[in-house]
Amino acid sequence: GSLPRFDPKTWRLALGGHVDRPTSIDYQGLLAFPKVEQLSNFHCVPGWPVKNVQWGGVRLGDVLALAKPKADAHALQFVSAEHPYVDYLTTRQAGLHDVMLAYEMNGKPLLREHGAPVRLVIPEMYGYKNVKWLGGINLVAQPAAGYWEQLGYDQDAWVGRSNGYSS
Repeated sequence: GSLPRFDPKTWRLALGGHVDRPTSIDYQGLLAFPKVEQLSNFHCVPGWPVKNVQWGGVRLGDVLALAKPKADAHALQFVSAEHPYVDYLTTRQAGLHDVMLAYEMNGKPLLREHGAPVRLVIPEMYGYKNVKWLGGINLVAQPAAGYWEQLGYDQDAWVGRSNGYSS
C-alpha cells in the first residue's frame, strides 16, 4: 500500500537541471517516442539475478534530447516518486547502449511493484541503480551519493566488479 501510485492522466516526467530547455513529458508523450526492446539479465544484488527479462521502453538519450543538456552537465540525478529515493549516473554511464527508460516488462505494462509507470534500466549495474517510479531527471555537474550509497553501497555498482558495498 505504500508504493507510489500512477495515474496516466496526471503523471509527468520532469527534465531539468543543467539544460537549455527544462520540460516535462506526460505518459502519452513518453509512449510516443520510438519504442525499443531488449532482453537482459537483471541483478538485484550480488547472487540474486533474474535472467532474460524482456524490457520495452525508450532510449534515455532520446528523452534527454528534448531538454538539450548543457556542456557542463556531467551526471544525471534520477528522482523517484518514492521519496527520498534518488540516484546518480555519470553521463558516460547513462550513455551506455542498453540504458533505457522502461515502461514494459515481459511484454506487459510495468506493474506497480516493478516501478510503474517507468523505471530506469541499466543492466550492467545492480538493481539499486535502476530507479523505479521515475518522476524526474536532473542533469547536474557531478554525481553525488544516492540513497543506497549514503547507506554504504558502492557508487559504481557494476555487476561482477562490485560487491554492492563500499569497502
